Amino acid sequence: MISRRTLIGAAFALAAATTAGHAQVTLRSADIHPDGYPTVEAVKYFGQLVEERTKGALKAQVFSSAQLGQEKDTIEQTRFGVIDLNRVNMGAFNNLIPETTVPGLPFVFKSIAHMRHVMDGPIGDEILRAFEPHGLVGLAFYDSGARSFYNSKKPINSPADMKGMKIRVQQADLFIAMVNALGANATPMPAGEVYGGIQTGVVDGAENNWPSYDSFRHAEVAKFYSLTEHSMSPEVFVMSKLKFDRLTPEQQGIVRAAAKESVAKMRELWDAREKASEAKVRAAGAQVNTVDKQPFIDAVQPLYAKYAKDAKLKDLVARIQATN
Repeated sequence: MISRRTLIGAAFALAAATTAGHAQVTLRSADIHPDGYPTVEAVKYFGQLVEERTKGALKAQVFSSAQLGQEKDTIEQTRFGVIDLNRVNMGAFNNLIPETTVPGLPFVFKSIAHMRHVMDGPIGDEILRAFEPHGLVGLAFYDSGARSFYNSKKPINSPADMKGMKIRVQQADLFIAMVNALGANATPMPAGEVYGGIQTGVVDGAENNWPSYDSFRHAEVAKFYSLTEHSMSPEVFVMSKLKFDRLTPEQQGIVRAAAKESVAKMRELWDAREKASEAKVRAAGAQVNTVDKQPFIDAVQPLYAKYAKDAKLKDLVARIQATN
C-alpha cells in the first residue's frame, strides 16, 4: 500500500514538472481492461478531442490492462494526483461516496435504455458532483452493461441454485451483501485474480457483463452464464481534482465537454462489442440460460433499506424509479 505522504510528494513533483514552461501536458489515465476494450477506446477518443481543442497543450495516454494497478489502488492515486484520469466501476466508490451506491442497487434500472436516460440527465450530474469533495472531478458515465452470474458448476435458474456457491464480487459492500442475500457466499477479489480463482476452485463463479466475461477469458473456466441482469451500474470517468484545478478555465471546459462527447463513442463501441462477445462465447460452448427475475428481485429488496436509508439516497432511488 502506497503511503499518503508518498502520494502527496509524487503529486507535487508531477505538478511541478507539468507546470514548468509551456510543454505539452500528458494526462495519464488508468483502466483495468485490455487495449481495444470500449472504455479504453473511449478515453483515447476523449484524448484526441482534448488534444485537438487545446491545440496540443493537453493530451491523454491510457494505461490499460491494470498497468497502473487494480481499481482500488488507482482510486487513491487519482485522488492525490499521481494518476490524472481514471475509468472505474461505480462499485469501487461505494464506501467513499454514498451517492454512487444508488445506481449499483440491484434491479434499480428497468433497462439499459432507462439507465442511460437517467445517468445522462440531472440525476447523473448530481452524482458526478458528489465526487468533488473527495478529490475527484466526475466527468462522465460509461456503460458497464447488464451484469449476470456465471459459474463452473451448473445453470442458475433461481436463488436456490446459488446456495453454497462461492461467487467472486467486486471489493464493495453492496455487491457482497447482494450475493449473500441471494444465498451464495460472496468472495471479494480483484478482477485480475478471478480466472485463476475459478480455475483452482477458490471461487465457483463471478458476475459480470458479456464483454468482461469474454475479455477476461472467464468463459473458458465458467461455462454456465445465467441471464439475471441484476445490475446495470455504470462505469465512471473521473479526473484528479488536484490536476483539474491546475488547468485554465478554458481547458477545464474542453475536458468536461470532451468527456461527455466520448460517451456516445463508448456506447457505439460497447453495443457492437457486447454482441460480438456474446456470439463468441456462445460459439465457444458457453451454456446460456434465461431466468425468472422476480425471485431474485424479491430476495434483494432488503438491500434498499440498508444501503439507501437516509432521506437523500431514498430520494435518489425514488427519482430514478420515477424516470421513464
